[in-house]
Amino acid sequence: MKPQLLILILLFPIFLFAQNGNKMGNKNQFILFDVEFAYTKQDADSSKPSKSHYYVTGNMLNTNRPKDWTAPVDFRNGTVHIRLEVLEKPPSNELTTWTLCYIPNKGQKNNYGCTGTGLYADSGIYEKDISMTSFWENESIIWSEGIKQMDLVIKDNSGGQGHAHKRSDHEKFFPTKVRISMVQVAAGAAYDPGMLPAKALYVRGN
Repeated sequence: MKPQLLILILLFPIFLFAQNGNKMGNKNQFILFDVEFAYTKQDADSSKPSKSHYYVTGNMLNTNRPKDWTAPVDFRNGTVHIRLEVLEKPPSNELTTWTLCYIPNKGQKNNYGCTGTGLYADSGIYEKDISMTSFWENESIIWSEGIKQMDLVIKDNSGGQGHAHKRSDHEKFFPTKVRISMVQVAAGAAYDPGMLPAKALYVRGN
């Protein structure tokens, strides 16, 4: 074996470890979840405890997410980068959105808070950065106690109660297929697009 080839073989595992280490070692941001799933009217009608919901629980959430979102790294006063990839959608151009609700280990007042993807009418990629202190009922979450679950809710453009399963013309919303990702970014830091892999970390319904 040529010496140059032997050196490459020996160094390759070190290179991989360094690459993965850099990404895992970024203490200023983390992927909260990255899910891809198909969603039908039947899924919306049968989701429990609430209809039109997709529940991100257990290992679908980053198991290394911080317990305390306030210290030693301040994610509570940072931003969240929301990436929505609409892979399939009925050709209706009907405005649609996903409400994204943080379900805490310990809450107060409303006991949860929600942000969202924004409205979309067609397939494609939609991204936005949201301040963690700006969205609905963000103060109802005790951030020092962490997040246990995320509830993703498909809606029309009519507001908080516009769950898509209630629509008489539900065929304008279902079936659909989406990839939704949320990356938490610490206060003062900037989102790194390299955080998200080419494919979703959790895939269901393909």
